[in-house]
Amino acid sequence: MSNSNMTFPQLLLERTSNAGSNVALREKDYGIWNELTYNEYLEQVKFFSLGLTKLGLQREDKVAIIGDNRPEWVISELATQCLGGISVGIYQQSLPNEIGYILNDCDASIVVVEDQEQVDKLFEIKEDIPKVKKIIYYDRRGMRNYKDDSLIFFDDVQALGKAFDLEAPTFFKTELDKGSEDDIAILSYTSGTTGNPKGTMLSYKNLLDMAKNLSKIDPLTDQDEYLSFLPLAWIGEQMMTIAMGLYNGLTVNFPEEPSTVLENLREIGPHVMFSPPRIYEDMVSKFQVKIQDTSWLKKKIYNLCKPIGEKVAKAHFDNKPISFGTKFLFKIADFMLFSAIRDHLGLLRIKRAYTGGAPLGPDVFEFFHSIGVNVKSIYGQTEVSGISIVHRDGDIKMDSVGIPIPGTEVKISDQGEILIKSSSVCKGYYKNEQSTNETIQSGWLHTGDAGRLDEKGHLYIIDRLKDVIRLDTGEMFSPQFIENKLKFSPFIQEAVAIGRDRPYVVAMINIDMENVGRWAEKKQIGYTTYTDLSSKTEVLELIQKQVNEINQTLPEKARIKKFVLLYKELDADDEELTRTKKVRRQFVAKKYHSLIEGMYSKDEQIHVEGRIKYRDGNEQIIQTTLQVIIMDKGEGAA
Repeated sequence: MSNSNMTFPQLLLERTSNAGSNVALREKDYGIWNELTYNEYLEQVKFFSLGLTKLGLQREDKVAIIGDNRPEWVISELATQCLGGISVGIYQQSLPNEIGYILNDCDASIVVVEDQEQVDKLFEIKEDIPKVKKIIYYDRRGMRNYKDDSLIFFDDVQALGKAFDLEAPTFFKTELDKGSEDDIAILSYTSGTTGNPKGTMLSYKNLLDMAKNLSKIDPLTDQDEYLSFLPLAWIGEQMMTIAMGLYNGLTVNFPEEPSTVLENLREIGPHVMFSPPRIYEDMVSKFQVKIQDTSWLKKKIYNLCKPIGEKVAKAHFDNKPISFGTKFLFKIADFMLFSAIRDHLGLLRIKRAYTGGAPLGPDVFEFFHSIGVNVKSIYGQTEVSGISIVHRDGDIKMDSVGIPIPGTEVKISDQGEILIKSSSVCKGYYKNEQSTNETIQSGWLHTGDAGRLDEKGHLYIIDRLKDVIRLDTGEMFSPQFIENKLKFSPFIQEAVAIGRDRPYVVAMINIDMENVGRWAEKKQIGYTTYTDLSSKTEVLELIQKQVNEINQTLPEKARIKKFVLLYKELDADDEELTRTKKVRRQFVAKKYHSLIEGMYSKDEQIHVEGRIKYRDGNEQIIQTTLQVIIMDKGEGAA
């Protein structure tokens, strides 16, 4: 562990002084893992930083960064911070208008982008982003014929920096030493579930205090590996790759492509992992499909070992001792099967796997613990530097998200809202004093989440205060709890539960195209598109069976009475999801208002007209009829 009373660049300099030959970054490119030691890392940061000086970057200026997880991304961030600048991450999948909003809101003067795709987006909105003076790109494929005074190649910026270093050899160190732990390190934009994203101002102290306090509970060393594959614009990845990475001296690995993450995970075998539930759900979903397709002998072994693992997992959750006999049987099951499953998933060396951003379904939680993977929930927000509450090893209550990390206070307001106080609470929202004053009052962060604390300090999240389903009969339920149950099915990709001020709960469901498609092929069911597949009678019956099984695990009043299979996948490009894949409930409720009203009528078929937007900007109008599946025609149905 290192000193937390520094800036990130000062911490990088300290790491280099103490362990300069250690591997800091590793990236797979053309099938080969290329390494950067801390010495090389610092050198790259230094020259790019000096290059930014030559391009006119001043203290407190903003540099926006857009691209996949690459060494150039983190080099650009730290180089900006060396000069007292502020880094602003933007999701690489963002549409031009979304990028334009953030660039104008944060006053960015320089944008670092990965490739031609991102350059094209910026050129599309060039007239709308007058503050941007320079665009730096680091993948030159397809860029040969681009001639524009604002464009400059990443390596050419570093060349400018090398030349400037010869002119002013003390400039870099002088600027780096000016940095203070109270300076703003990054503007991290919120996901925007309820409106436009807000730029959260996070200082080095905010981020490194979080890293220091989390490391007290879950220590890591400079021998540990981490795979950085979630967007670096997200606070969760900033927290792990930058704050925890520099504080503990981790080796940070970058995948070859977003599509090769699971393969690269197996190659690296990281010691720590952080991911939203979707990644863990996808792992379980793919595993379930493979088990169904495997030989009868492997199925038999799995069915023999599964109850042993579940028994051990249950003992962990109940904090009860495990008998010698069960431990012995688990060791045999681990030797025969569980270790092989962990190895296949890339989790053989994992010390702890964090999940946050949304609740992880209890079935998924139990699966990982049953095969020996230490999955732990965390709770936090952008405004509190990522993590404020986490499960402790040996004290995992599946329904809770753990207890506060050191230096963090949590209380529940009279309205049932979770309030947090710590040194990691942000300095407010950039250029938005009103939202700052509403969110941070007397040092307490108002999270907007409903929750409760038990007698041992465990925090239980109910849902967003505004999203909690309260039936017109008075019962209250968390839509996320219902949705997570549904998404445990390998055939369900996404679900939206509805029921606020209604007589019963209904759901809109997205099928998992890959898994349902494979199932349909085995059944020799022909289909063309997602819309076609989701409307097949056999698929409706398949999902009805899944929902019926899930209903048995839900409280009676929370059971789904009706559902429809949506004709398209919910998509961030259509503003239905945030860039972190959270459902934008208010937007979805408004967009699908007539469909929702139809489910609360006596109609068994609903005619819908929808607009689908493609990535190339083209749009198509779809007219179709959706079948309303009624689970229980007696109780609750109209």
